[in-house]
Amino acid sequence: MKHDDSATTENPSPLPIGSGLAFGGVGVAAFSFTVPLTRVAVADLDPLLVGVGRAVVAGILAVALLAIARPRVPRAGQWMRLAVAAGGVVVGFPVLTSLALTSTTAAHAAVVVGLLPAATAVAAVLRTGERPPTRFWVFAVAGAVAVGVFSSLGHGSFGPPRVGDLLLLGAVVAGAIGYAEGGVLARELGAWQTISWALVVALPVTTVVTAILTTRSTPTADGAAWAAFVYLSAVSMFLGFFAWYRGLAISPMTTVSQIQLVQPVLSLLWSVVLIGEGLSTAVAVGAAAIIACATCAVRSRPSTGSTSPAAPPRSAVPARSRRPRVSH
Repeated sequence: MKHDDSATTENPSPLPIGSGLAFGGVGVAAFSFTVPLTRVAVADLDPLLVGVGRAVVAGILAVALLAIARPRVPRAGQWMRLAVAAGGVVVGFPVLTSLALTSTTAAHAAVVVGLLPAATAVAAVLRTGERPPTRFWVFAVAGAVAVGVFSSLGHGSFGPPRVGDLLLLGAVVAGAIGYAEGGVLARELGAWQTISWALVVALPVTTVVTAILTTRSTPTADGAAWAAFVYLSAVSMFLGFFAWYRGLAISPMTTVSQIQLVQPVLSLLWSVVLIGEGLSTAVAVGAAAIIACATCAVRSRPSTGSTSPAAPPRSAVPARSRRPRVSH
């Protein structure tokens, strides 16, 4: 097999849906710190630098990992799709949320970002043709509504739309597209390979923008802001996607995406611990409702033509190590 050929597996077998949910859960746990830590970082650092600079740090980590593991190089048609995924999760979502969090609270951001699971489900249907049953959409929409009510009652976030809300809605759309396209690519390339190549695709742009920002003004911040930036770079932008894209790759995306309904609950919990925001009884009741909606949604199976996909290619093994068997 040539180094740039598609990696293949022999007799791939479907994986239990629970495996995808487990990987997705790990990804959500990692991402749940993103909103509160972004709020910490942008308090001292330029929001554009936080949004773009973390992609540079993650891109450097990705280059190092790719150089060590040497997976197969994506095919010509996959590069454009990697650019789409990168535009969503490497540039769009982090930049737009960073800008929004300069004028809104982490709690209010959780209200809008809580729409991401439903948006991801829609993107997955459009991208893959999955056909979840009606009850799935009922619980997905109920979960999105519960997120809004939960965050609003607990933190007084109701109010007319503002610029920050529009930025967060843009982040939701970008994230949903990046998740769906990345999940499809992860079935072909592998999970960590997909986010690594996406970071590499975006690296020329993110590096130039970061260089311009740091040239105009030398970034200065306290230790907490820099620690938040490190987490956003290494985990939110890189390591968390190892598990998240793996989950989207091995189980129906519409199902796995609903685990993210729990993310605002965790994010607000971390906001209490890290930022000192209050926690009320209404928040606890709302959290229980959200978890119930997420549980019902993930138990709703696609009706037809959308069974759990086969295990993704084992392209983590470098192609150069798979040598053809020689007959004597």
